[in-house]
Amino acid sequence: MMDLKTSAWATRRQVLAGMASLGAVGGLGRKARAQQATVAAAPIDATFLFVCDVHACRMASGLSPNCQQEGKTDAALLRNIAALNGLGDKDWPTEIGGVATALRSAGKRIGTPLGLVVGGDMTDDGGGQVTQPSEGTQLLQFSQRYQQGMGPDRVHVPVYAGLGNHDLDQNGPPPHVDWYRRELRDYIEVNHRPGVFFKPAVPATNYDADSDCYSWDWGGLHLVQTHRFAGDIGHGAVSGLPWLKQDLATYAGDGRPVVLFQHYGWDTFSIENWDPAKKTFDDEGSGAPHWWSEADREALVDTLSGYNVVGIFHGHQHETPMIYRRGKLDLFKPKAAYMGGFALVRITNEAMDVVLGEAADDKGGVTFTTAFSKPLT
Repeated sequence: MMDLKTSAWATRRQVLAGMASLGAVGGLGRKARAQQATVAAAPIDATFLFVCDVHACRMASGLSPNCQQEGKTDAALLRNIAALNGLGDKDWPTEIGGVATALRSAGKRIGTPLGLVVGGDMTDDGGGQVTQPSEGTQLLQFSQRYQQGMGPDRVHVPVYAGLGNHDLDQNGPPPHVDWYRRELRDYIEVNHRPGVFFKPAVPATNYDADSDCYSWDWGGLHLVQTHRFAGDIGHGAVSGLPWLKQDLATYAGDGRPVVLFQHYGWDTFSIENWDPAKKTFDDEGSGAPHWWSEADREALVDTLSGYNVVGIFHGHQHETPMIYRRGKLDLFKPKAAYMGGFALVRITNEAMDVVLGEAADDKGGVTFTTAFSKPLT
């Protein structure tokens, strides 16, 4: 089995890291400190979108098994994209189901979002499994839909991509066991990692070449993409926790609001363990964790402690839109994108508004289902 940190994989990353360091190492400390001071004083008015669990399912011939029955079709993704692209011309809801939303933005025009963040499971089977290394059909489908472009079949705003278990858990055929994971991580790097000789379409402010976690800023708001979760070491992954600690200390040590994006949450499905009596994973099990462990969650919470984390957006569970709280953390999870789901978010210096919704038709109609608002001052 090929190790992610050896052979050509390490060489490619080391070379890219070396190139980036030519322009970054000498001025990184000064640049970060200057940016921190500037952003700390910057106003915040950031409207953005979040989706999760796209599950692009296209194979070389047809769809992956069960995708048609589960609704993971290209037509479903186009419905989601129509809804996302049409939101800018709509107003923030004043009521949902006859109940006032109490949103600070209620009744105001939404306007063009700054970007769309993806919370993992971009593809259904590791990018679209192939028997020999080549571009995966599912990753190609994802990029043809959820990459900024023109027309009705593409998202119209910058996309901040993130990986989930369906993207990273698949093994390729020997001797290319890590091919699918490498392809998906390369996609993240090409789209978000800035370097001396290459300018990505959606550059990050801070990119970790080892874990592929990255962060960026919209005015005085700091945002962090951590894929499955920041401490993930599955299938040879390098934990992003050390990077996250440094990122928060450098870019959010001034108390500005932080938003974190990952795939796993604190819902019962995300935290289930093996139940030896029932011989399955469930929320009553006492055995090994299915997705991430209590220790993983505690390590993440410890890392976030002391910073102004105003929300964590996640995916993984498909059917149920959720807004809930665990400890001091507010968590948000829309329905899966292939089911039409999305989150609409606006954060200012004064408040945070979140609305969960879903596509209502294939013409851009939406149904808002849940609203949340809290003061930030």
